[in-house]
Amino acid sequence: MPPLTSYRPSDPPDSPVHDSDSDVDLDLEELDPSTSSHVQASRLLGKSHNPEQRAPRIALRNIRMGGLRRSGNRGRGYGELGRNRDGSNDAVGLLEDDSQGQRYSNGSRNDGDEAPLLDDYGPRPQRRSFASDRLQNLAHIGSSLRLPSFMSSTSANQQDDDGIDNREDDPSTSRIIAVGSLQPTRYPPNLISNAKYTAFTFLPITLYNEFSFFFNMYFLLVALSQAIPALRIGYLSTYIAPLAFVLVITMGKEAYDDIERRRRDNEANSEEYVVLRFGDSEHQTTTVRPPRNLKSTSARKVDRQPLAQRDRLSDIQEEEEQTEGQGQNYLSSSIQEVSKKSRDLKVGDVLKLSKGQRVPADVVILKCATPEGIHAQIQTPERVKSESLLDNPSQDGTSYNDASSSSGKTNNPGSGTSHASESTSSGETFIRTDQLDGETDWKLRLASPLTQALPAEELVRVRVTGGKPDKKVNEFVGKVEVMSTRYDHFNGQSDESSLGDEGHTAALSIDNTAWANTIIASQATTMAVIVYTGPQTRSALSTSLSRSKTGLLEYEINSLTKILCALTLALSIVLVALEGFGNTEGNIWYVKIMRFLVLFSTIVPISLRVNLDLGKSVYSWFIQRDPGIPGAVVRTSTIPEDLGRIEYLLSDKTGTLTQNEMEMKKIHVGTVSYANEAMDEVVGYIRHGFAGTPSNRTFVTPSSSYSTTAGVTATRTRREIGSRVRDVVLALALCHNVTPTIEEENGRTITSYQASSPDEIAIVRWTESVGLRLAHRDRKKMVLESTETGKIVVQVQILDIFPFTSDGKRMGIIVQFHEQSTSPPLGLDSGEIWFYQKGADTVMGSIVVANDWLDEETANMAREGLRTLVVGRKRLSSGQYQDFLTNYQEASLAISGRDAGMQRVIAEFLEHDLELLGVTGVEDKLQRDVKPSLELLRNAGIKIWMLTGDKVETARCVAVSSKLVARGQYIYTVAKLKHKDNARDHLDFLRSKTDSCLLIDGESLTLYLTHFRVEFISIAVRLPTVVACRCSPTQKADIAKLIKDFTKKRVCCIGDGGNDVSMIQAADVGVGIVGKEGRQASLAADFSIEQFCHLTKLLVWHGRNSYKRSAKLAQFVIHRGLIIAVCQTMYSIAIKFEPEGLYKDWLLVGYATVYTAAPVLSLVLDKDVDENLANLYPELYKELTSGRSLSYRTFFVWVFVSIYQGGMIQGLSQILTEVDGPRMVAVSYTVLVLNELLMVAIEITTWHPVMIMCIVGTFLVYIGSMPFLGGYYDLDFLLSWGFLWRVLAISSISLVPPYAGKLIRRTMKPPSYRKVQGI
Repeated sequence: MPPLTSYRPSDPPDSPVHDSDSDVDLDLEELDPSTSSHVQASRLLGKSHNPEQRAPRIALRNIRMGGLRRSGNRGRGYGELGRNRDGSNDAVGLLEDDSQGQRYSNGSRNDGDEAPLLDDYGPRPQRRSFASDRLQNLAHIGSSLRLPSFMSSTSANQQDDDGIDNREDDPSTSRIIAVGSLQPTRYPPNLISNAKYTAFTFLPITLYNEFSFFFNMYFLLVALSQAIPALRIGYLSTYIAPLAFVLVITMGKEAYDDIERRRRDNEANSEEYVVLRFGDSEHQTTTVRPPRNLKSTSARKVDRQPLAQRDRLSDIQEEEEQTEGQGQNYLSSSIQEVSKKSRDLKVGDVLKLSKGQRVPADVVILKCATPEGIHAQIQTPERVKSESLLDNPSQDGTSYNDASSSSGKTNNPGSGTSHASESTSSGETFIRTDQLDGETDWKLRLASPLTQALPAEELVRVRVTGGKPDKKVNEFVGKVEVMSTRYDHFNGQSDESSLGDEGHTAALSIDNTAWANTIIASQATTMAVIVYTGPQTRSALSTSLSRSKTGLLEYEINSLTKILCALTLALSIVLVALEGFGNTEGNIWYVKIMRFLVLFSTIVPISLRVNLDLGKSVYSWFIQRDPGIPGAVVRTSTIPEDLGRIEYLLSDKTGTLTQNEMEMKKIHVGTVSYANEAMDEVVGYIRHGFAGTPSNRTFVTPSSSYSTTAGVTATRTRREIGSRVRDVVLALALCHNVTPTIEEENGRTITSYQASSPDEIAIVRWTESVGLRLAHRDRKKMVLESTETGKIVVQVQILDIFPFTSDGKRMGIIVQFHEQSTSPPLGLDSGEIWFYQKGADTVMGSIVVANDWLDEETANMAREGLRTLVVGRKRLSSGQYQDFLTNYQEASLAISGRDAGMQRVIAEFLEHDLELLGVTGVEDKLQRDVKPSLELLRNAGIKIWMLTGDKVETARCVAVSSKLVARGQYIYTVAKLKHKDNARDHLDFLRSKTDSCLLIDGESLTLYLTHFRVEFISIAVRLPTVVACRCSPTQKADIAKLIKDFTKKRVCCIGDGGNDVSMIQAADVGVGIVGKEGRQASLAADFSIEQFCHLTKLLVWHGRNSYKRSAKLAQFVIHRGLIIAVCQTMYSIAIKFEPEGLYKDWLLVGYATVYTAAPVLSLVLDKDVDENLANLYPELYKELTSGRSLSYRTFFVWVFVSIYQGGMIQGLSQILTEVDGPRMVAVSYTVLVLNELLMVAIEITTWHPVMIMCIVGTFLVYIGSMPFLGGYYDLDFLLSWGFLWRVLAISSISLVPPYAGKLIRRTMKPPSYRKVQGI
């Protein structure tokens, strides 16, 4: 017999066979080519990979005796065990990756060498059945087939014992975490931070941002030029003070915004959590063997000293004695519950989480304990999906109810038995992930059976290995190990050191984790160890850094400023050239040009930034004080004008458009439809159908006929309808994955429901409302009771569940009805067996029997925006079910094509000729006023995209029900596009039909963004509506950036969940909704609101006002600077081109501040239409996106007006008084101030009391200050009539023509807002 046979364990004949082509085999061959044949043989012979049921010390023996077990070492004795240690490393690596040993260690081996080693083991933990072991093996197939490098013995993490302390974390490598202990590696703190700056970066970043704008840099250079005596004109403070004022205002606003962000972050970081603190056990010092350092592989290679034979054998004997000795009877630690703030949590801390708590960091779940008295176990599609592959019933007809079989066949919800140590819990908990990935379904998460079986005091012996930090929220690969003692975690960093000590290892997958910002949704108390903190969590890695946002208006003004600067330079050169470059007296020509540049610096007004920033603060104040949008918060006050320029709106679905609250609205049973008040008839049918039974110990079954019309005299038609209604309600009450839970609130007992899908809860709530309540459910049975009488009317045993999948779009259940209230388990022949199934009409249409109403009714419900489910049933004989069971088991054990084979069996034996019972319509409740809000935004010219992480069918229903898709609009669906061959065909169709709505899933979107990026976005941006589902947070952000880059238009993103943060931050304007899902999106957004409908007012009203006001304000400030520059030019020409200032010192400073600032700033209160008209005519908003309020055209109109008025004011002042002197200055300056005040009045559309006060008050202030201007004016001249008539005449000539031109233009071509006002 070849040597391979000596390794054949006495495994059960149905032990799973593993695919020899898997990545595991490849890894093992790379680790140990010489033993690959042994590995493959052991795989084919059914060697298991799940170690939690092994005897405690088998793995240690396997490592130490591994050298003897190979054919090449058969001749060696035990005495040579310690020699050639390096040569045995491959065995250690092999056993490491192959789950360290044999599962079924029943002592029977063919090889004589192994027999004495395996026979004299100490007491072993109780083993579960072969089927149960195989279940635990296969349940982790998805995560354990591809083992990462950190699970092999050649891991890069191997280090000497001396090098494990005080290491900085390397985020590119995997990590080993000692549960409940201090970690040798420093990991980042668990801090949430949406702040843009730190104390060190604030000044450099803000200064860079300020001086990256051209006009700030221009004024900095002008101010610095005043340090040169030859260029100095007037006071130095005249140029320094305005620039400093602008910087202080802007930086102060940025600092305030950032401090507010930090304050909000601090609230989240201060959230309290219960942490388990592990102390020393009171017996530990006397009974537990002190830790013995096992050197790592690298240490062995350095030492290379063979151990003495006696030492190695005595080690083995010592460990065997220790296993059997009393030291194992004591707990490894004592536990104390302490409270920690979220910011103080560290990697390795064990959290105790309860229902409703936010998970503060990425954790691996160790234990789940159900509250006492709640024994109902939860069955969900995710759980069943993994379990349905593993069906292992026994072959006889009644064994599905047998105890040993039920522990193995866990696709049967009635079959999941747990260890004795977890009698009240199965290690399951639900989490809500909508803050992370946008999916509304609850997710089932499992504690590893290895740690679930441990007492909490023993968790300190657990070591968790995880991969490097990653932003993939749906992937995780790791492992968990139970060490001998709590001190063995880091004795050797090699994985084999842990194997050599204990060997209890289990694989970890995404099912064993809960990421930061998910919510614990079930009643179970969950104990979890923190694996990743702060910036290394999945949610943080999926979130882009906060960035400083700059409004489009800022960029437009920056461009205009460059034109003004060029104008200034040209004017300076022209004035010097007119005098002649060689004719300069006293100064060199280029010095005169520089002096002219300083004189004309008012053309680029430093006060522009001050006025705009103050305006932004006023707009923010208006938004936050608006009673129409209560709770609104402006977090970024630099971009309110962009609210009026939005052309693309990217919206999340869950919690943004919908409330994520499902309600059953309609049911159709073939001949009649029930909705709204008609549901009362259903209640009557159910009351009579389940009311009377001959005995309290008799239950209703589908074939029961005596109670269908109990107590009523009914026609045949009514009896038939009553029977159909009863059947469909019974089917809906049984065909689901909902579990009832009992909660205590204020002394009252409240029953709530838990499920992975809110649709199912809505249906079960509906069945309760019509009279049939789900009273109890566990893995074995379901109990229904009448809501009227409170008596149990239906009891079923659950035989099989076939979960809902995105591919299958249906779920089914096989149940056996109890006819009597009998305690012993049913046999297959003792009760009716029924197969119920519900699913999408697209797949159920071919499964149910032929009918003539299904398609029509589902189409009708879909048009109403309801989510439809078709319900059917089929009765099975015991023989039919047994045939199905046998074939299903065979398919579940196939090596390749397992899923397809199992589905084939279900289709062959179950999914055909089902009796069609009815169709249900479930409504996903929309947020308040979503429909009119979307319609108004569409009419405003905004293209709306809905980006969601939810399913395709759900997204379609919400798009229809919310009127995001107009009635009759064609929805073109692109889903599951894996190859780029036919991708262009879809694009060609969309190119020819640009009025359709595109519905695309994340997989297809990724393909387009990878291979057809430009073609796809060029077509998509032309469509009125795009719905993208199954989008990751990163994809949402990529789409926002792509639209921005391609169209150069303003993009607004709105969402309410943590999965929307990246999208919100990538947008030009990010809006967060504060809702029941949390505040993370709101904290990261630029604007925070409480309802989606508030967005319309934010854009159409506040956005319009902010943009129009800022555009008018900016142009008026530019006009104010230009007019004084023109006056300076006229004066310089008159005094023979000398660069001397016309208005010096206070006159120059006072003009831009005291004498004109308040009236000009009062323009921020102006409005062209009232709010009702803005909402009534949203088309007015469309005009704003073209940017006509501030364009090159309007800019040059203002330049022309400024040149005219400046020329008239200064020219006439010089002609009517004198060329140079205090009289000319008095007339010129007075007319200039009066001109600006009256120009503000001319520009106002809607008067406000504050505006009147500002204009009149400023005029009085100027009149009052005249007596104090004797240094500049001739005060005697001011009191003469000559001064007065000159001022009035020049002002009239300056103001009348521009005002007349405005009136003529308004009459000939009135603006849109005047048309709707009827003025």
